[in-house]
Amino acid sequence: MTRGKRCSVSGGEVAGLLVAVFWAILVSFLAVVLVRLAQTLKAATKLVTGVTEQAVPLLGEASATVRSAQTQLDRVDAIATDVQEVTSNASALSSTVSTTFGGPLVKVAAFGYGVRRALGRKKDLSARPPAPRKVVLGRTLPAARRGGRKRGRS
Repeated sequence: MTRGKRCSVSGGEVAGLLVAVFWAILVSFLAVVLVRLAQTLKAATKLVTGVTEQAVPLLGEASATVRSAQTQLDRVDAIATDVQEVTSNASALSSTVSTTFGGPLVKVAAFGYGVRRALGRKKDLSARPPAPRKVVLGRTLPAARRGGRKRGRS
C-alpha cells in the first residue's frame, strides 16, 4: 500500500471478517462453558465419592440396627405371649375361686342378714304395740307392702 492510493475492501470481505470475529467469540464462549462444565463434573465426582464412602458404613450400621430391632421385637412378642397366658390363667383362677367360694359366701352373708333382720324386728315389735290395720274392701296391697313398711332405725 502506498500513501496516495486508497485501499478498497469489498462487501464480501467485510462479511467474511464479521463471520470470523463472531466465530472466534463463539468458540471462546464454548471453551469457557466446557471448562466450567469440566470443573462441575470434577466437583460432582468428588461429592459422589465422599457420599459413597460415608454411605456404605451408614448402611452397615442401619442394617445392624434393623437386625437388633428385629431381635427386640421377637423378645417383646414372647413377653406378650407370656402375659396373655398369665392373663388367661388368672381369669381361670378367678372364675374357679368365684365358683368355689362365691356360692357359700353368698349363703353365709344372706343367712347373717336374715338373722340381723329377725333380731331387729323382734326388738321393734317388743318396743311398740302393733299399729291398727285398715281394711279396704275390694283392694289388694302390692306384694312389696305385704310384709309391713320398713322403719327407719337410729
